Amino acid sequence: MKIFRFVFAVGICQLLISSCARPPRISPPSPPVNLESGVRRLGFTIQLGAFAEVENAVRLVHALNRKGWEAFYFRHESGLFKVRFGDFPSRKEARAEAERLLDSGMVREYYLVGPEDIHNVVRSGSSERSLRRDLAAAARSYLGLPYAWGGETPEEGFDCSGLTMAVYRLNGLNLPRSSRAQFEAGKPISWHRLRTGDLIFFATSGNHRVSHVGIYIGDGKFIHAPGTDRKICVDSLLKRYYTRRIIGARTYLN
Repeated sequence: MKIFRFVFAVGICQLLISSCARPPRISPPSPPVNLESGVRRLGFTIQLGAFAEVENAVRLVHALNRKGWEAFYFRHESGLFKVRFGDFPSRKEARAEAERLLDSGMVREYYLVGPEDIHNVVRSGSSERSLRRDLAAAARSYLGLPYAWGGETPEEGFDCSGLTMAVYRLNGLNLPRSSRAQFEAGKPISWHRLRTGDLIFFATSGNHRVSHVGIYIGDGKFIHAPGTDRKICVDSLLKRYYTRRIIGARTYLN
């Protein structure tokens, strides 16, 4: 009996030693994010303001849009509202434009945001799953905020597409400005194959042309800017109004 216990103990020790000596199991790296040809990585942008009231950020967005910039506001993690615009190939060019704004008296200070400053900026090795999760998080950060972007007519879909543009650009992707351009830039997918972060397009003007867009967040739901005097909200694709008006879905990640 003692011999049996001794042999058993030796066997357990050998098993433990061999398991400790075995190298740890390493999960394979996540595949890098690949982009559709209609979108690309964002360059350097200019960040302005730190507003307690969102209306002040909206006014600055409107002023920049009137100058031809594709500006958008966002709610910073500090709770303040900030504005970004531009897509400059170099920090030097971004700084030159920011200095012109300072000289004009339009702004008092600025901050340059480079690709390396965006935490998940579609770097080599970034996972698609992580990016999709961050796109949804950025969209949720706009919930309850006003539908007010300005720059083009609602018929051209800029107000709703201003939201989707902002969500993508906050995550380092230069999504086009209008809903029609976004529709053309993406890869067509059937609506039942939607994944978080994909965009859904609707014809809400009665002419079977793209006039509205929202960002899918999973479970049959999407976030969008629904219309004048309404706030950004979550809606369901199962609502009859939307199921009858869906004209397509697009993905920008492959």
